[in-house]
Amino acid sequence: MAPRSQVELPVDVGATFDVYVNGVPKRRGVDFDVVGRALVFREELAQEGRLGFWRWLSLFLGVAGTYRRNDTVDVVYDRDGRRTVASLQPTIR
Repeated sequence: MAPRSQVELPVDVGATFDVYVNGVPKRRGVDFDVVGRALVFREELAQEGRLGFWRWLSLFLGVAGTYRRNDTVDVVYDRDGRRTVASLQPTIR
């Protein structure tokens, strides 16, 4: 089975919400599934992670930039009659 990514929904998210990965809309049942209070994506989402000494040094000296993939998941939902955005970090399971 291929690795999948998931994010835990905030406690105040109701049944209706929109999901975006890096600003691109995603669809329930096509791009992700809801399992309990988690969104389980059908693709692996990436996080940049920590920078090692040599990578940090190369950034500091201006030799190289950081171009690693770093996906973000935004959940847009209503809270007290207002649209709210929660930016979440995926975990791989």
